[in-house]
Amino acid sequence: MTLQPSVAPMTLTTVVASTRPGRVGRSVADWFALRATEYDQFESHTVDLYELALPFFDEPHPPALRQYTKSHTREWSRIVDASDAFVFVTPEYNGGFPAPLKNAWDYLVVEWQHKPAAFVSYGGVSAGTRAVQMGKQVVANLRMLPIGATVSIPFVNELVEGGDFRPGKIHEAAAGQVLDELARTARVMGRLRSGRY
Repeated sequence: MTLQPSVAPMTLTTVVASTRPGRVGRSVADWFALRATEYDQFESHTVDLYELALPFFDEPHPPALRQYTKSHTREWSRIVDASDAFVFVTPEYNGGFPAPLKNAWDYLVVEWQHKPAAFVSYGGVSAGTRAVQMGKQVVANLRMLPIGATVSIPFVNELVEGGDFRPGKIHEAAAGQVLDELARTARVMGRLRSGRY
């Protein structure tokens, strides 16, 4: 019997977009990142933009040049460059995504390219879906591939107990669809980035 060569897991980075006090985004992201650990295709990591604390974009050179002068930019570049796929966990503010998320995207260009992006959104009745639609336009301009599957969580505060997000069956099923599509897409796009297509 011939053993199949083991395939190294891909790095999946879950990004917490909200930085405001009292947010529920971290608990939603923690749930999703834990769910991702069930997939042996992924090594799951979480980046909290509150903890990353990027200032408003403060580099003197355009990000496409990758001539970074600030340590926080170099660290963010390292994280994004090492990632094979992304999940952006975002609320909806005034029909769009939070400013810290756009700022994090704008810091870099090359590091995002040819990687799949998924969204987990939450909020009230709209479940953050308008933030996702706007976000997909931005990541597409960064030459990422926004996948079709999403997780949308309406009335999220009703699902938070003791600071922990308690998903329902519909959220678990949606998370599975996102992870399945991310795994397939990230593997193909990894070959694209390496020239092995």
